[in-house]
Amino acid sequence: MSGNKVGSAGTLERRDGPLPEYALYAIRYATREAGRSSHFMGGDRHDGPMPMDYYVWLAVHPDRAVLVDMGFSAEAAARRGRELLCDPIDTLAELGVDPQAVRDVVLTHLHYDHAGNFERLPQARFHVQEAEMHFAAGRHMRYRYYASGYEADDIANAVRANLDGRVMQYRGRAEPLPGIVLEPVPGHSPGEQAVCVHTRRGWVVLASDASHYYENLLRRRPYPAAHHVDEMLESFDRLLELAGGVERIVPGHDPLVMQLYPPAAPGLQGRIARLDAEPAPMPAKPARTGRPAAGASSEGKVSASAGPGEASSAAAASGGASS
Repeated sequence: MSGNKVGSAGTLERRDGPLPEYALYAIRYATREAGRSSHFMGGDRHDGPMPMDYYVWLAVHPDRAVLVDMGFSAEAAARRGRELLCDPIDTLAELGVDPQAVRDVVLTHLHYDHAGNFERLPQARFHVQEAEMHFAAGRHMRYRYYASGYEADDIANAVRANLDGRVMQYRGRAEPLPGIVLEPVPGHSPGEQAVCVHTRRGWVVLASDASHYYENLLRRRPYPAAHHVDEMLESFDRLLELAGGVERIVPGHDPLVMQLYPPAAPGLQGRIARLDAEPAPMPAKPARTGRPAAGASSEGKVSASAGPGEASSAAAASGGASS
């Protein structure tokens, strides 16, 4: 994928000369234990450890820095039994970005692990699909299945920011900034959006929770936390159309990201990866057996349980619509 096209679907016409090229980073800020059966609708007959990592993403250009999602707070991590590895907002400083100066934040959706920390970014505008704002503050939140994926304070903060004129809401594809394209990929949530970022290697598609793991996408196995399964499956197809190949797609929670992409700098292995670099070849059978030995690039943990608001084959039926 290169030039000004996002895959073979739809052309992004040039506005004012060549598109900017962003440096693009994945920041791994938290992890939790999980098993394979919790990540695939219908479970998995070969159940075993399969860790879940949590990311925010940062696109950096000399003219601007664009944060994609905001993670969750230490308080939310404690309530939900997550291992917080670093503060996702403070970590921006390690990449030379002052959180107080961030002007644009793209929210792929408003689940708790993506839409916390509003108050930490006082100068930012927030870019979100209108369908997601409506759903997160709408009538379906009286059902535990849906509400468990959200934090009430996060949604209240989103509404406050909107009343303050700082929330940009879109109905469909949008190009809020040069070299940044937002594409609806519903299914996991009504207003899920992928973020297409123009980099030195062409367009990179941040799938977020449109595909939690590479395996969800490549094997067309939906994640259990789904608003509409049919839309989730169609969004898998859309991601591949946008990217032109899986090597340009970055899933939302897969520890493989830290194995496939190089660290942003020495000492940042397993913490911050450089997504504008070409990835290593994907292993035919990825090993997901727990925390790797010291010095390995991924530091994910694995566990077989899912807490409140988490997806598993049981939670899909009884009450969990998040990650």
